[in-house]
Amino acid sequence: MDVIKYRFSGHETFACRYAWLPKAVQAVDRTPDILTTSREDDAMVELGLGKNMVRSTRFWAEASDVIESTEVGHKVTDFGEELLLGRGQDDGYDPYLEDIQTLWLLHWKLATNQKSQIFAWDFLLTHFHEPELYASSVVRALEKAAPQYIEKIISRGSLEQLYEVFIHSYLPTRGKKGEVREDNLDCPLVELELLRYTGSFSAKDGRSEPKYAFRREDKPEIGAALFAFCLQEFWNSRYSKEQSLPFHSVVVGQGSPGQVFKIPEVDIRKRLLGIEAATDGYFAFEESAAIPRLVKRENETPPSLGLVYDYSGANYAL
Repeated sequence: MDVIKYRFSGHETFACRYAWLPKAVQAVDRTPDILTTSREDDAMVELGLGKNMVRSTRFWAEASDVIESTEVGHKVTDFGEELLLGRGQDDGYDPYLEDIQTLWLLHWKLATNQKSQIFAWDFLLTHFHEPELYASSVVRALEKAAPQYIEKIISRGSLEQLYEVFIHSYLPTRGKKGEVREDNLDCPLVELELLRYTGSFSAKDGRSEPKYAFRREDKPEIGAALFAFCLQEFWNSRYSKEQSLPFHSVVVGQGSPGQVFKIPEVDIRKRLLGIEAATDGYFAFEESAAIPRLVKRENETPPSLGLVYDYSGANYAL
């Protein structure tokens, strides 16, 4: 945990929007320093965005692992190139973010990208275990947890903004009469329906706060190859020296598929029972009354991003 540099700001209060990631990747591929602070005016023209949105675009592109910092600016990551850019005669696997599995994959990256880890995503998806989320409760929890991961003091206002950005990344903003504002339906993660409105909480000062809960159920749209690809990334990032993983680590471990995707234990088990066939033997699940575990065979080919799109929509045999 001490090697992770958490991010608390940089979003400029904007949730990510559909066009931002493809625009950022294309711009950086052409001009590596276009998203640096010294060239923000040029980036405004290049991307067709205001200055704050340019900064927010940079934040979300880094956090979603489609670009990364270099000495001269940024470069497109291997993931960003495969997903959004492609080379030669081939386009990226999903350059316009049209596949629901791409949106789940971006959600995964925001939650687990340790090179540019957003504190709210890591904390709320893997550490916050209350059944419902509402502003005063979450901000208190963020205030309590933040000093463990960062030395400088983060203001309550910054944490409130971070919580609002998290919420608006998964739920559309609504007007005073409850109508959905079309100009705010820009964050692709809204389509995941990961958060649900559950009612209101009455605070001590009389204010009413909306409450939300994660959709905790199996999600068939997360296909077999996508689940295996994320499981491989989880293993490499958290347990790189291990040849086996206890079942509970896949279900409740920090940054695990079970936690990030909010998939129940029984459904994780069903997925793992079919993972050997789905990954051509790279992963195998060893059922045991004592310690059920997952093993990997290094002599086999690991799950790839390309397999996610060749295998789109497939699910593990139950």
